[in-house]
Amino acid sequence: MTISPKDVRGVSRTVLVLTIGAVAALHGQNEMTGKEILQMMTETMNPQQSQAIMRMTIVTTSGQERTFEYRTFSKNGGEKSLMKYLKPRRVMGQAILMLNDADDIWIYFPRTKRIRKLATHAKKQKLEGSDFSYEDMGASNTFIEEYETVRHDDEEKENRQCYTLELTRKPESSAGYSRIMLWVDKEYFVPLVIDYYHDEDIELKEKQLICSDIQLIDGIYTPMRCIMQNKLDDTQTSIEIVEVSYKVDLSDEIFTEMGMQK
Repeated sequence: MTISPKDVRGVSRTVLVLTIGAVAALHGQNEMTGKEILQMMTETMNPQQSQAIMRMTIVTTSGQERTFEYRTFSKNGGEKSLMKYLKPRRVMGQAILMLNDADDIWIYFPRTKRIRKLATHAKKQKLEGSDFSYEDMGASNTFIEEYETVRHDDEEKENRQCYTLELTRKPESSAGYSRIMLWVDKEYFVPLVIDYYHDEDIELKEKQLICSDIQLIDGIYTPMRCIMQNKLDDTQTSIEIVEVSYKVDLSDEIFTEMGMQK
């Protein structure tokens, strides 16, 4: 049995959580394919709509810290997303709009009141000098659409029982990583650890993401803290959810050039 993300996007999140558990029980955990596990994880991590305040802290190689706070809006399971910076003062009002799973990216600069569209390859670049790329932040269905998935033996990660998935980039894909290893919590269907391998070397681990403090919010299991460690640059960036709501009704007008400026 395969669950398509498009088939369940309109279902309430409480029902979705129950459905995930029912499908796992019905199908049998040992019989689930890697693709099925990945689809369930993607749905859990990309709710139909959401609004949140996030805090991003960047730790440089010298140990210095830079902290940003921003409000986020997301719709259509993450296909549309908007970030509006709240702090620090020098970036307050700056906005980043990502559409089509981060294939199209615009940045609004309040001081000049100008909007700049980034080139397609920019989604691989660092966001505000952090260890997260635009693709990491906004490409909700990239794992499903751009990679082939294989399930390996289950393992324990972060003191939790996990499914182990290996994602290998499809030949025609332009995704930013050659290979990805995923450890997905068996109970919550959220990723606890993700290893990202270099664009040009499937054996060179570039980054590792560790997610923790999983809470049930509006019927959705949510990692409240994620840390991305850059293994090549010896830097790291943490993202903490200050507050979040999934019971929102966001207008499409939010995800426009006009919406960026409000």
